[in-house]
Amino acid sequence: MIEWLKFHGGRIILVIVIAAIVYYILQKLIPRFVKRTVMLKMEGKPEEEVKKRSKTINNVIRGTLGFVIGAVVLFTVLAEVGVNIGPALASLGILGLAVSFGAQSLIKDLINGMFILIENQYGVGDVVKVSGIAGLVEEVNLRRTVLRDLDGIVHYIPNSEIAIASNFTKEFSRVNMNISVGYGEDLDRVITVINQVCTAMVAEKEWKDKIIKTPQVLRVDKLGDSGIEIKILGDTKPIAQWEVMGELRKRIKQTFDKENIEIPWPHMKVYFGNETVALRNTESLTEN
Repeated sequence: MIEWLKFHGGRIILVIVIAAIVYYILQKLIPRFVKRTVMLKMEGKPEEEVKKRSKTINNVIRGTLGFVIGAVVLFTVLAEVGVNIGPALASLGILGLAVSFGAQSLIKDLINGMFILIENQYGVGDVVKVSGIAGLVEEVNLRRTVLRDLDGIVHYIPNSEIAIASNFTKEFSRVNMNISVGYGEDLDRVITVINQVCTAMVAEKEWKDKIIKTPQVLRVDKLGDSGIEIKILGDTKPIAQWEVMGELRKRIKQTFDKENIEIPWPHMKVYFGNETVALRNTESLTEN
């Protein structure tokens, strides 16, 4: 027993130590290699996009390599212990073949996951909508996508379930909002006021770095039931569009109050019966 421990125990420890060193070195080298490769392929793209792409690929490669190294160590240790890994590998091959017939969805997950990563549809840090669920991407691998929605709920979505992926933060985001004003307002004056508010906001240091293209009035978008809707468009850094729109709404409301520009609310006029008939009845009663 002691002789066995001296001979095989030393080998087992050596294999584990070497595997740990290799894994540690790869953990240090992979991010540098991936970052350099991604920067070459995404030259000219925003820095945020490069970071997100690098982080996503890093996570997938590190997870895959960890699994492979762990499997190699396991089979090596089994061989040292005296287990004949030949039949074991053959059994695993037969088991894998049998499982593959009942795990078609898993294969679809892996294939779809590969396309998601290769085509760079989205990555960690993006806000996306997949399978009817919108949220921040916290993890992407070959099997699943993990989203956290605005309520903080974490959703685990198999990649095979993703038919359409909508990315809200690909390279840039967009301010797309409507402001409603009363029918009695001078539209040229209103448009001028809105554009001045947008321009003044972009000039401030706090917002300058978040906005790529100054939001401006695009058009009169709709003649609504209660007011006239004016569409505003502009481009922002990824994920900044909601913050920018919230601030714009606040500033436009404050400015409209100062300029006495009406922001309408839903209302209706109610008529009781026929006005003409009611008027005649009133006149008849007066004459009598």
